[in-house]
Amino acid sequence: MQKEELMQLIRDVQLLKIEEQKVELKSTNIEFPKQIYDTISAFSNQDSGGIILFGVTDGPLTEVVGVYDADDVERKIVENCQQMEPIVHPVLTSCTVDGRTVVAAEIPGVEISHRPVYYAGIGVAKGSFVRTENGKNSVMTSYEAYRYRAFQKQFHEDLRTVDRGNTRFFNQKRLKDYLRAVKEEHPTLAEELPDEEILELMGILYDGTPTLAGMISFSNYPQTYFPQLSLTTTAYQETKENSVEQFTNRKRITGAVPNILEDALDFVKQNSPAKPRFGEAAVPSENCAYPLRAVREVILNALVHRDYSVYTEGTPISLELYPDRLVVRNSGGLYGDTSLEELGTSRPEIRNPALANILQTLKISHNCYSGIPMMRAEMRRAGLPLPEFRQERGEFEVTLRCQRISLAEEFRPMPCANPIMPSVGLNPTKQNAEPVLPLTPAENQHVESQHEEQTRRKIADFCETPRTRQELIELTGVSRYYLISKYIQPMIEENILAYTVPDRPKSKFQKFVTVEKK
Repeated sequence: MQKEELMQLIRDVQLLKIEEQKVELKSTNIEFPKQIYDTISAFSNQDSGGIILFGVTDGPLTEVVGVYDADDVERKIVENCQQMEPIVHPVLTSCTVDGRTVVAAEIPGVEISHRPVYYAGIGVAKGSFVRTENGKNSVMTSYEAYRYRAFQKQFHEDLRTVDRGNTRFFNQKRLKDYLRAVKEEHPTLAEELPDEEILELMGILYDGTPTLAGMISFSNYPQTYFPQLSLTTTAYQETKENSVEQFTNRKRITGAVPNILEDALDFVKQNSPAKPRFGEAAVPSENCAYPLRAVREVILNALVHRDYSVYTEGTPISLELYPDRLVVRNSGGLYGDTSLEELGTSRPEIRNPALANILQTLKISHNCYSGIPMMRAEMRRAGLPLPEFRQERGEFEVTLRCQRISLAEEFRPMPCANPIMPSVGLNPTKQNAEPVLPLTPAENQHVESQHEEQTRRKIADFCETPRTRQELIELTGVSRYYLISKYIQPMIEENILAYTVPDRPKSKFQKFVTVEKK
């Protein structure tokens, strides 16, 4: 961190323009804090890392009080970081504000393969911390620590064997279809190996015992062994979050993964609002407020990518259907080092590779990297907001909204508190809504191109003063992912925009500025 960046950060702190998840304040004008290992651990265990500011008070009045001795503060910061496992290497910067010295310790986010970072003095169970959304440090749960260890060791829960499991309870037709597909794809296997060895090779059996992947794919009723590996569906009357109003339908869906997928999709068809009579639809025959291909992909992703460990096997997948949105939650969060912003743009690590391969061979799923792009494309074709993704402490959530938006609205700045996706537009459930005639494909493309060019000009004008990602999200009203991939990155490559911190594109202090034309 440069001194200029530190001074700007201090000014932002004083104006309360900081993310508590990434910055922590320590007064340190009299003595060094008795405990900072929890903050070091928490910042190290999040992708973005964090910054500890020493010499700034944390309270109703944020003041620069300075540190008692800058050299001693820096020495003790390093000492504390050396007591972590693995050792943390902070970046230290100091500056003077109104004659008072402030020391900043930039704690880098550690690679996921080296987490959890913990205080060696009390061990991994009590010395591992995470940063919560309200800016507090919380002891990492056993499950959160396990997730990191499982990734480090490349341990896949779908390959563990099932006690008392037996192939006698498999759906024999589905099993025959699977073996036939495998043999067609790999003819040498059919020539050289018996069926049981093929099943061993594909992760369906291990020493003759069904694996979890095999059981939940082929068993007629895997809930005999895993009662909660199911999907609960609830249709609500109200649009409110966490509604306690009476629900209209509720169902627990069981069976193998292919059966759960189809039954859950049927539930959505039967209980979602009817498709509005305006706008372009992804599939014209669907009488559903959502494109069913997108819904199917959301449910399938939850089934394939959930965590099947002993820590979560008692938690079913949840599907909640409200008049204005569909929400699907599953255990596990994102696997590996994939971030929310990278979803659909990079090759992610696969949590359950055997299960994913089985479903792909059965033609139930496609390749593991096309689901989210397809989901986004279907929602856009239907004139609906793009899917929203959220994760928090081992839970992953996808939301589809069914309020239609026009192309003009999609690129309009939004006054709403959550700028991830526009929520404006006509309400398809409103009886007196005036119909909007669908555009032809050529008209749609022309209008979209116009909006893209207008948005590029708007961004270029706005960035004559350096702007943050969040400021640009608020300006355009699009998601972070769409902003970066559609506008920022292409405009940087075309030398229309430039980074203010070019050597560190992912810097917390990164801004974008319009390049002056010579």
